[in-house]
Amino acid sequence: MADMYSEKVMDHFMNPRNVGEIKDASGVGEKGNPTCGDIMKMYIKVGKKNGKEIIEDIKFQTFGCGAAVATSSMITEMVKGKTLKEAEKISNAQVAEALGGLPPIKMHCSNLAANALQDAIENYRSKISNA
Repeated sequence: MADMYSEKVMDHFMNPRNVGEIKDASGVGEKGNPTCGDIMKMYIKVGKKNGKEIIEDIKFQTFGCGAAVATSSMITEMVKGKTLKEAEKISNAQVAEALGGLPPIKMHCSNLAANALQDAIENYRSKISNA
């Protein structure tokens, strides 16, 4: 089974980065896939740098398969320190590519990671506009 996955996927599964929750998160996003049972929760901490909104910290909690954990871990590494605009442009295909590819049957996992991040950004923006 493990030979279906790239070394990078296995590394992010075995040693996931940025696991946990941010208690005072700027935004929180959650996505789930009822078919496979994977659930991802993404927390972002947004700060300002040179007048731009930057993801200063990001953490995730994922209940799911190895690919779900790996894509969650990878996307947190990809967006930490990036502006919200840069983070919003990251697609599930880019997440999968950064991991060295995913088996076609596991591509939906990268969708969940990208979508949970988008949810967290939208959650942050709705808090700001309602403040």
